[in-house]
Amino acid sequence: MTHIPPRSRGTLRAQADHSYVSRAIMMPAQRFIHTESIGGIVLLAATIAALTLANSPLADEYHHILDHHLTLSFGLFTVDLTIEEWINDGLMAIFFFVVGLEIKREVVRGQLSSLRTATLPVVAALGGMVVPAAIYLAFNAGGTGEAARGWGIPMATDIAFALGVLALLGRRIPVQLRIFMLGLAVVDDLGAIAVIAFAYTETIDFAQIGIAAALAVVIIVANRLGMRQPAVTAALAFLIWVAVLKSGVHATVAGVIIAVLTPSTPETGSEEFARESDILLAEYRTSLVARDHDRAEAALGEMEHLVHTTEAPLERLERLLHPWTSYVILPAFALANAGIHLSGGGFSDALFQNNVAIGIVAGLVLGKPLGIVLFPLVASRLGVVSLPRTMKWGHVLGAGFVAGIGFTVAIFVTGLAFGDSPNLIDYGKLAV
Repeated sequence: MTHIPPRSRGTLRAQADHSYVSRAIMMPAQRFIHTESIGGIVLLAATIAALTLANSPLADEYHHILDHHLTLSFGLFTVDLTIEEWINDGLMAIFFFVVGLEIKREVVRGQLSSLRTATLPVVAALGGMVVPAAIYLAFNAGGTGEAARGWGIPMATDIAFALGVLALLGRRIPVQLRIFMLGLAVVDDLGAIAVIAFAYTETIDFAQIGIAAALAVVIIVANRLGMRQPAVTAALAFLIWVAVLKSGVHATVAGVIIAVLTPSTPETGSEEFARESDILLAEYRTSLVARDHDRAEAALGEMEHLVHTTEAPLERLERLLHPWTSYVILPAFALANAGIHLSGGGFSDALFQNNVAIGIVAGLVLGKPLGIVLFPLVASRLGVVSLPRTMKWGHVLGAGFVAGIGFTVAIFVTGLAFGDSPNLIDYGKLAV
């Protein structure tokens, strides 16, 4: 299923009318990029590439590159991270920023904007988080303290893979199921962010938290004053990321904070745009008749700015960054994190003899569909929720199995949960 954002589609159509390259290359390329199933395929290909490299004669070079340090130094601070850490702490902060934008959009005017439409996916998502975590702890609560820390791993849903699978089914599933799945995944992502921020943060530098909070206030004030210059906002966002990175809270949380601060309403409303554009267009025509070139160009400049302000910063950033997360950031994450060495019977031992792996597999494969069906089913019996007219409980069960594809966020949480135990990290990744 292809979903080119309407504004991008309109721009491409206008360009296609005057350019063969846009018509023959850019339009098909955009259709390809915005086909939801393609992002999952690219992610899967990156995973296979990582596993191949880690189990080939190039394994040492592969790990050496990931362990190479890159240092960014300014007068007030220095950030020294390995390439793997730049991907996990830096690029994934951008991924979670886009996730935060999606969450805010859904809360402001999407699936989660009203109690009536939000209740079903929220209840389903809660079930899809609580039951997998409980199943995992049933296998690992009596084990080592490190093993028990992995309860957050099977809670995750990979929205790219999940929506990609639904896209492959096309019109064979009701539209309401896709909307339900999107809402469920958004709430699931919100839960994952909470787990990352609170469950896997051990020490906090409150001075750095204070710096991040002060910078957030600066962004809020700038937005209220209409100062929305991208370069200034990007610089402040980068400084917030550095402060959160040094605070002990995982740096990806900074992405969510910045997303929450991003304005969701345009500077110019639709009625104001219609009124102002009519005035500017009349002025432009008058200037042409009077042969006043400077005045005509000024009117065009004002109109160009006016059009730009009709799109909310949240919508613009989500539209521009979404392809980058699907085709650059997530594949880079998979390439850096899925490279597990499979030696001898390591794979079968991990999946069938290790409680961490068994708990994760059981949580994702059984816990996700069980929780996503059970919680809404009980809520419906209590009269709290009801299924949309076009959906059946079989659809909810199917969505539960699809939600069990926890790939990206599950692997991400694995690294946080078992950071001091490489063996458990490998078992966790293999299970995912």
